Amino acid sequence: MNSEYKRFIESKSKLCESIDRFPPELYDKYDVKKGLRDSKGSGVVVGLTGISAVDGTEIVDGVKVPCEGRLRYRGYDIQDLTRGFLNKRFGFEECAYLLLFGSLPNQEELDEFKLHMAEERKLPVTFTRDVIMKAANKDIMNSISRCILFLASYDKKALSNSTENVLRQCIYLISVFPMLTVYSYHAYNHYINDESMYIHRPDPSLSTAENILRMLRPDKSYTYLEATVLDLALVLHMEHGGGNNSTFTTRVTTSSGSDTYAVIAAAMSSLKGPKHGGANLKVMDMMDDMRRHVKHPDSEKEVRKYLSDILDRKAFDHQGLIYGMGHAVYTISDPRALVFKSFVEKLAIEKGRLETYRLYEMVERLAPSLVLEKRPHATSVSANVDFYSGFVYEMLGIPRELYTPLFATARIVGWSAHRIEEIVTSNKILRPAYVNVVEPKEYVPLEKR
Repeated sequence: MNSEYKRFIESKSKLCESIDRFPPELYDKYDVKKGLRDSKGSGVVVGLTGISAVDGTEIVDGVKVPCEGRLRYRGYDIQDLTRGFLNKRFGFEECAYLLLFGSLPNQEELDEFKLHMAEERKLPVTFTRDVIMKAANKDIMNSISRCILFLASYDKKALSNSTENVLRQCIYLISVFPMLTVYSYHAYNHYINDESMYIHRPDPSLSTAENILRMLRPDKSYTYLEATVLDLALVLHMEHGGGNNSTFTTRVTTSSGSDTYAVIAAAMSSLKGPKHGGANLKVMDMMDDMRRHVKHPDSEKEVRKYLSDILDRKAFDHQGLIYGMGHAVYTISDPRALVFKSFVEKLAIEKGRLETYRLYEMVERLAPSLVLEKRPHATSVSANVDFYSGFVYEMLGIPRELYTPLFATARIVGWSAHRIEEIVTSNKILRPAYVNVVEPKEYVPLEKR
């Protein structure tokens, strides 16, 4: 921008900052649920769902008290679900069936669903060349969103919101999402990083997790443990209640009558925000900074000092947060982190990263007491799923540009289930209210201003 326009923007941005900021007491005065949360931080209830439940507290003698975290998909505890398929089969397709159709599939139903997903995992002819390869972007989330919107042009029933049509569209997008994700990365890596281009077609006989690793790697190779851990990560990120930002975006946009492609693109725009989908990247950046500033990372004393400095806003990004610790709902524990951690050590051993794993373990052990020491009213200080997920992706050789897109590759299942539920259960557009705090003004003609 030219210098005059630059000065205009700078001055007007300061004006915006002054007129658009309201005193905190006004929120109390008008009983405004800022961030759609009540005074205790709990989300305002705006609807009903049967898709999943997230609990971090329970009622004991009429009092809400912290409890071990619980996550249930269609009523099934996530720990029971993962125990049911781990070391027996891959779970992504099975859990996707559960979230979409409300029941666990038998073998015949699971085989049929996997067959249909494999058949749908095809992009339109020349789509990879004409859409994905054009305008390659480091922001893979934006690239995928563009692809999703372009796919609407190939759908003769793109605007139909019948349950049957929306289900067809959702299964298709779930199926091709790994291709959009990996191919968008390869386009960026080739055109921006000047690296070699690899476009491997998915294998219809493989699971979603296996295909991601196959398409991502130049030699298409992976170990069973690698595919198992990635599959588990996808299952754990697949759904997390209707109140998270991107799922709420899905339901808000669906309620307006918008089409599936626009709805999923809107959810993508929500998820890509660093306050939502980028938490594991912040953990990785924090751990990188720790290794640069802690001379002996095996020293509990030095690590404790670094974490204390973070909380005192003296280290890392000076925000006072130990990333990966705590959660908006869970209090004592995050069940996803508990399930995930059981495989992190196995992968660390296979990859020769046990020393790094021990550092993560030390941070997980030391952080809660430090947080409570400095913030005695903290309600959640346990490790969440994002604490270990970035480390896992790093061990799998997955580039950081793909961390949030992989989150989306999993979460599109939950978005799809919520979109269908919103269509079936509600015909009202979601319309929250805002309180206007500006007094009426008399219009002043231009020549008198």
